[in-house]
Order: sequence, then C-alpha cells, then structure tokens
Amino acid sequence: MATDFGDLETADAVRLTWNVWPASRVEATKCTLPFAALYSPCRALPSMPVLPYDPIACKNCGAVLNPYARVDFHGKIWICPFCYTRSHFPPHYAAISEQNLPAELFPSYCTIEYTLTQQNTAMATSSGPAPPCYVFIIDTCVSEEELNALKTSMLQAIETMPETTLVGLVTYGTNVHVHELGFESCFKSYVFRGSKETFDVKEVQEQLGVLGAAPAAAPAAPAAPGQRAPPPASKTPGALGRFICPLGDCEFQLSAILEELQPDSFPIPAEHRAARCTGSALTVTGALMAAARPGGQHARAVLFVGGACADGPGAIISRELENAVRSHKDIVKGSATHFAKSRAYFSQLATEWSQRGHTLDVFSVALDQVGLSEMKPLCECTGGMSVLAESYTHDVFKKSLKLLLSPRAAPPPPADGSAPAAPQDASYTAPLGQRTNASLEVLVSRDVKVSGCLGPVDSLGKKGPMVSDTVVGHGGTTHWRMSSVAEDTTLALFFDIAAESGQARQGDPTGAYGQGGSEQFFLQFITRSVTSTGEHRMRATTITRRWVDGTDLRDLTSGFDQEAAAVVMARLAAAKMEAEEAEFDATRWLDRSLIRMCSRFGDYRREDPASFQLAPQISLYPQFIFNLRRSQFVQVFNFSPDETAHFRMCLNRVPCSDALAMIQPTLMSYGFQGPPEPALLDVASIAPDRILLLDTFFHTVVFHGQTVAQWREAKYQEQPEHAAFKALLEAPQSDAASIVDTRFPSPRFVDCDQNGSQARFLLARLNPSATYNRDSGVGTGGDIIFTDDVALGVFLDHLKKLAVAG
Repeated sequence: MATDFGDLETADAVRLTWNVWPASRVEATKCTLPFAALYSPCRALPSMPVLPYDPIACKNCGAVLNPYARVDFHGKIWICPFCYTRSHFPPHYAAISEQNLPAELFPSYCTIEYTLTQQNTAMATSSGPAPPCYVFIIDTCVSEEELNALKTSMLQAIETMPETTLVGLVTYGTNVHVHELGFESCFKSYVFRGSKETFDVKEVQEQLGVLGAAPAAAPAAPAAPGQRAPPPASKTPGALGRFICPLGDCEFQLSAILEELQPDSFPIPAEHRAARCTGSALTVTGALMAAARPGGQHARAVLFVGGACADGPGAIISRELENAVRSHKDIVKGSATHFAKSRAYFSQLATEWSQRGHTLDVFSVALDQVGLSEMKPLCECTGGMSVLAESYTHDVFKKSLKLLLSPRAAPPPPADGSAPAAPQDASYTAPLGQRTNASLEVLVSRDVKVSGCLGPVDSLGKKGPMVSDTVVGHGGTTHWRMSSVAEDTTLALFFDIAAESGQARQGDPTGAYGQGGSEQFFLQFITRSVTSTGEHRMRATTITRRWVDGTDLRDLTSGFDQEAAAVVMARLAAAKMEAEEAEFDATRWLDRSLIRMCSRFGDYRREDPASFQLAPQISLYPQFIFNLRRSQFVQVFNFSPDETAHFRMCLNRVPCSDALAMIQPTLMSYGFQGPPEPALLDVASIAPDRILLLDTFFHTVVFHGQTVAQWREAKYQEQPEHAAFKALLEAPQSDAASIVDTRFPSPRFVDCDQNGSQARFLLARLNPSATYNRDSGVGTGGDIIFTDDVALGVFLDHLKKLAVAG
C-alpha cells in the first residue's frame, strides 16, 4: 500500500524527498536527487499538545526527550536516540511508569510544544509582553494619485490594528523624514540628507536624541471647550515615547500626518529620475528601531516603494534617464555597474537587522523596477514578506496590506456548543500567524550530516560534528535565526549521508536500541519562538525513517515523495542560478538529473524506449520537471530581476502544496455535465462550452470558452429559465474569490474569454500539445498555442530514449 505523505505532513509538518535512505555514501550518490526535508516550524497542528513546563534535554547533544528514547523506568533513566547518552529524569518525573507516561513519551506525540516557564516568568515580572511594533516607510517620489491611494489604504489598515500596537512613520524622497508622533503641538520631523553615502547608527540616534534615555514627556494640557481632547502623551522614555508610540496614543497625529502628506517637493530635472534615497531611509529606520526595540525585541519595517533608488547608498541606477535599469542580461555580463555595490550594502544591513531581530516587508508598487533584487537579502534573511503590484489602486496591494497588518479572527466555536476538536491557540491570531525572534536547530543521527538550509533564515554559525563539508544555501551550521516566521513558512533542509558501506546499520555502541535500532535513523527539529501573546515557546519535532542497503530499488522508490522532490529541486535550481549566474545552466542541470534518475529507477530493456516505465511513486516526477523547466524560476526571459527575486522569495517560503502550484498550476473545469473536476494542464482542456479556473499561486484565472462567453454577453444568465447557466458562471468566480481573499501575497485575478487578449495568462502555462505547426487533433471550438516549445509528449519520448541508452 502506497504511503500518503500528505498525512505525514499533517501530523508533523515535515515532508522528506526520500523516506527510506541508503546506508552508505556510495548508494546515496546513485540516487541523484538530494536528501532533504521540507519543514514548517510554526504550523498549527491539530493534534499537537502544548505543555506548560520546560523540556528535558540530553546533557550531551541537547536533543529533547521524545517518544523514540529508550526509558529505564526502574532507574528513572532515558537514553538519547541521537548520541546514546544516558540521562536521569528530574525529580518531578519520579512517578513515571509504563502505565503513567508523560506526554513527550506518547508514541503519537512526535511533535510537541513547550511553554518555557523561565522566560515567561521573567516577562511576567517585567512590564508584560511587548506589543507588536511597525514602522511604516513611505516613498513620496510618486504621483499624487498614487500617494492618495496609498494613504487611503493605510488609514483603512490602521483602523484594524490593536490600540496597543507600536507604530512609527518615516517618509523619504530626496531626503529622509523621521516623524515625531509623540509631539502633539504641530507636525515635527527630523530630516536626513538622502545623498549621504554612509550612516552610522549611533550618529543617527544621537541626532534623533534617542542615543541615551530621554526624560518622560510632560502631561498634555487640557483641551479647550469645544475642541477634541488630544491623546494622552506617552511617558515612555527615548525613541518609544517620541517616534514610536502606541497606536491608541498617536492615532490622531498619525492620521493627520498621512492626510497632509504630499509628493516630494524637490524638482526633477529634465531627462532625470527622482532622487529617491531608499537605502538611506532603511538605514535611518534601522537605527530608530535599534533604539526603540533593543535587546532583541522584534520590530517590523514596512517599506512602500514606488520606483528605483537613484541616490545615496544602495542606489541601483544613476539619475540620468538615458541609463536603463539593469536586466538579467546586464547582471550576467557584469555591465550592471551598481548591482554588486548595492547588493553588498543591503546584505550588510541584513546582517545587522537579523542580529537585532528586526524584519523588513517590501511592497514594490511600480510599473518599473524598484531594486527588489538588490534588497532581497535584507527582506528574506529577516523573514520579511514581498508583495509586487503595479499600482496602489490594485486589489493585489490592498488585500495583501490588509492581511499583513490585520489580526486574524479566532476560529468560531462549534454551532452546537460543544468543545472544539482541537485546542484554540491564541498565538495564531497574529497577522499571518506570525511568531518572532525564532531560531531553528537540527539534530541528526550518527552518519547523517546537515548540509544547509534554503529559506528565510540567517545562519548562527554553530559548528559541530553534525555539520557537513558540503554547503547548500545557508550552510556550515545546524542552527539558524528567524527574526519573523509565519504559520505557513516552510524551510528546505539538506542532509548528507556520511557513512561508508554498511556502517550506518551497525547499531548504537550501548546496545540499548538492539537490532531494531540499527535499522533506523532520527531527525529532530527544535524551534524556539515568541508568540503574539508574548509567550516563549519551544517546539520539538522528532521523526524516524529506516536505512536500507540501497541495492533493492523497490525499497527506495517506495519512500520517494515526488512532490517534495520537485519543490526541493526548484529551490535548489533557483539558489544555484542566483549564486552562480552565468556559469550555471539550470535547464541542462535539471535535464541531466532527470535522465540519471530515470536511468537508475526506471524499468526497461536496454536500447528499447518502448519498454521504459516508471513506478507509480516516480511516474509524475518527469511531468513536474517539465513544467519546472518552463516556469518563471528557470526561464527568466521576459521577467525583470525584481520579478524573479519576488518569485524566488515566495518559492523559498511557501509550503509544499503552494510551491507545487507555482511549478505545475492546478486547473479545474466547470461544465453542465457535473460538478467541477480537475483538468489536464493541456491546451486540449479548452472547450467552447466549459469554464476553466487556473491557479498559478501568483495569478488566479477564470477562462470562459467561446460559447459560454457568447451566452454571457447575450445575458442568458439574467433569464429565469437559464438558472443553471447563472450557477455555472458563479461557481468559478466564488472559488477564485476564496483563493484571492485568503492567500498572501494576494494573487492577481484575471477574468478572460477564449481568443481574448487576457487569455495569454492561461495559454502560457498549458502544455502546447497543439500549436500552429503541430495539430494534435484539436476538437471543434478548441484552441492552439503559437509557440515553438516542446510538448510534454515529445519531452517524455526523448527522455525515454536517453534513459535506456545507458
């Protein structure tokens, strides 16, 4: 019976590319695909208990007590499955027995979360949990219409935020303006020259007057009769009382500043760009947040940028319009003169922000590029989000901003009044279920090494015997920092098998695990984080899989997760393309790995392509790679570097199901014959009397066949006798709306008809089985694609020939 890897992911939020591992390095190399895990460290799991006490850790390797530990109930000793060290239980575990097990030893609790009592006690004795903190950075070098749309969206989003939320405001254009929200007599701001090349953090803090503790603000004078009483002055010293204030205290001042905000007043010479100083604004904001939230307290900077940075540090282009913004070709050739310097500048900022526990979210809202490719290290390494939109008036921007800032509603109780099926965790009511100041540590069995991690993390540089010499992404460590992590954030962790032939199955030296233990290896993921309620939590996920000798291919294929493998290969290809640029040919690399994979695991007679076949566990993998080769992650032609950076950041963050939709979109077909059904991602699925719903993660497309579009234009849906047609039109619209309203970033919604200009959003992702020069039996009312791309059938035929050639 085939294993349902989705059920395993539901239980522990982990998916492995291979769920059965060969016991030697040589056999592992023959598998051609990496041994990796996709892990969501903060996903809400319905069966996961939250224990109100500190965990028990191994005194040698630090592994947390788990169901796979051997326990001597008589001697009150447990044996670590990772290093085989014997550790004593603490005194409060004296009553444990085979009939009285603690929760962490229950076989079904492989993932468990602890409330860290020491940190929470320290928090309770202080001023309580720190409220969330947002600093808004607004680019004013935009048109008045765009700025007004941004102000309207921000005012609406601010109304949904809790009054305890700390907020700050920085605006920039030619210069950087830091607004003092705690000063109520008038609008007051500190101005920094945007063209200044270097900013020292302490120098900025000194100029703002927040380098040392500032005296408490004086109480506000009473309001005159008939006037609105001003909000009470904040008594918090330093930056918190002046520039970053509780929303309940400064909402009136913040709203007034936003309403009066005007586009940058400095004139722009003819044939020149605006002197936009995005890099300077981020440096000043970083210094402000460092003063307001010291000691690792989390803060988020939300950047709204409407054009390219052309002045000051981090500039991506000169001000003269005769110089075009860099393209992929310019970067590969080395002719993008500002790229390396700007990238290095933002990478340095990324290190500083990550160490402080601060996060940057970027809303890139412009028809042209804004420099997101250069800012990618700062946004990704700090756990920030990226949103790409064309205008502040678009729903993509409005809905994404609302999802980022608005707290999520707690799930309603059951209508019958019964208790909920799973405990309701208040920590997941934060926007996007975010947690802060998180870290991830990975522990592995002997003969398994950690190669690295791909995702929104920053390395903590922890060395040790578990670290592999092979580096993938953020490698050379088993410990990573995450300033902010959302509920669906998923990391790709890579492993090496370091054992020589047969050594991985020799068992532990203590003999505690016996012959059965020698067939298993263990992985443990330890995540520490702070919830939105201020609680310090630690989650431990422990999984086990088995070793095999690798000579029987059926053992390996039975544990192959082709969906996880496709997602891991997409992340790995994107990382290699970014790191190696001109030297790396992603298409050829994917083709070669696929050919080796099929040659190794296929069933065929040599030199006979007709005899080739793959096991069901692998049969879809070539199709995934075919679509990956055609996706925006590999084919960067017609995409700007900013768009590519946005796509890759989303790919490195989302869970397996969403990443798979990016690689191979889902297509649903709606018709009169029955309920909606999945359709082949092929041009043959287009029919005149059907409606198609395409979900590419970044776009949601409702495509009406030619006949359906004609009936709709004739308004048949408004006639009572055609109620079924009205229901047919509404069904895909409703399904698309549910996707658009809940996904972050919000996808672009496209409503199009067959033969219309917007139909390209669908046709570009379909398999071109019928083209202008290759008619594969297109039915009446069908469609063809004007392309020279190879169809899936041709691709598979060539794959078979190369795989059986040996």
